[in-house]
Amino acid sequence: MQEEQGIEPPSGSENPSYDFIVVANRLPVHRFEGENGELLWRRSPGGLVTAIAPVMQASDGAWVGWHGATNEVLEPFENERIHLVPVPLDDEDLEMYYEGFSNSTIWPLYHDVIVPPEFHRTWWDNYKKVNKRFADATAAVASEGATVWVQDYQLQLVPKLLREARPDLRIGFFNHIPFPSPGIFSQLPWRKQILEGLAGADVVGFQRTADASNFLRSMRRYTDRTVKGSLAIPPASPEASGSSPNICRAEAHPISIDTQYVADLAHDPEIVARAKQIRQELGNPKTILLGVDRLDYTKGIRHRLKAYGELLAEGSVTVGEACLVQVASPSRENVERYQQLKDQVELMVGNLNGEHDTMEHTAIRYLHHSYPMREMIALYLAADIMLVTSLRDGMNLVAKEFVAAHTDDTGMLVLSEFTGAADQLTQSVLVNPHDIDGMKSGILRALRMDPQDASRRMRRMRRHLREHDVANWSQTFLASLGQPLPVDVLV
Repeated sequence: MQEEQGIEPPSGSENPSYDFIVVANRLPVHRFEGENGELLWRRSPGGLVTAIAPVMQASDGAWVGWHGATNEVLEPFENERIHLVPVPLDDEDLEMYYEGFSNSTIWPLYHDVIVPPEFHRTWWDNYKKVNKRFADATAAVASEGATVWVQDYQLQLVPKLLREARPDLRIGFFNHIPFPSPGIFSQLPWRKQILEGLAGADVVGFQRTADASNFLRSMRRYTDRTVKGSLAIPPASPEASGSSPNICRAEAHPISIDTQYVADLAHDPEIVARAKQIRQELGNPKTILLGVDRLDYTKGIRHRLKAYGELLAEGSVTVGEACLVQVASPSRENVERYQQLKDQVELMVGNLNGEHDTMEHTAIRYLHHSYPMREMIALYLAADIMLVTSLRDGMNLVAKEFVAAHTDDTGMLVLSEFTGAADQLTQSVLVNPHDIDGMKSGILRALRMDPQDASRRMRRMRRHLREHDVANWSQTFLASLGQPLPVDVLV
């Protein structure tokens, strides 16, 4: 059971400093009310926290981020030996910095403009202001020569702001979502400012080699830096004489999961029993297909439903023999595009069930909920085929969790080629979600695959996940961040 702690400032110095700092939009904890009304904190689930927590605990680390509530200022506190530095956001920040610029400008732009991004100067101004607030909070608690690791698209200006305030720091940045091609990125009115913000880092990490390449191509086209291999080198200036230039290196560091943790849960007797119960509750169909996504337009849920509906209409798949379970976790419900998507998905599910349900069986079990990890593992075990049909995805860790959970090498993964995971889980059935006929063929191929072939494929993918887990991801990135620049660049 995870430790629960009240809101207390760290003991010791009034102005503590730390050798290793993670900066992210959110702190790695969530708050809840105890039995006596007291405020307590519990560590949030997720691979990022799992990967970085041991590093922080071993190196006197701190985590800078928003605590999740607006119009509230909290003092730094400690949870499970990690020092937490809250950065406050008010209602205007949430609307403009988070829901606005981050999720209605950057998110759609970086996901290949699946929906049109919105460009508003007021959003940009607030994004700059909040990024400065994060940078100031970080600079204030970083010890001399500390390593700072900034996470994700909400904080793309922080590396340069930190570089200017604290040139002694070693700064890394990791982008958890895709980085668009220069042609798409060119639409952003503040493209140069974003690129220079990122270039304040010593290393900028991406999920895929193509993302790193897109970043470097944009650096070459929209800034005055020289790109040499994986390096973006600033022009020489009189002001920089006598000091090392801020040379940025772009690299692919695909994120992963805690493979052993997932495998251990998959052997838990209670979870195994729950998986059997799920199958019984669904009427014990021969095949359970599973989709698990945030309710986001990038996930290709409508494309998946269309393909499945056509398979039902053609008789290639029959209700009772097969059932699709679609988990769609609520996401950004205050953003209009997400409200529209929710209505569209629910209408499609209703129509398909109305056409194909029987008295005993349902075509699609639609679940608009978030579930704890133990229930998710039970769903993975209950399913025979996982459908990951994202139109664009940085990585997609759900695909990796499904493979890791099937420790008996059963099951099969149908995976969009537009996910970062497709570069690694190459033994899956790869599909183009825009090609509905091709996706139908991929689903049928997974349904009819020879069990020995499927087992061999799953075994290879699980071996890859054991060798490239989330701890390996953080270790590899931080090792790269600690490497000196090539000598021929410095002369």
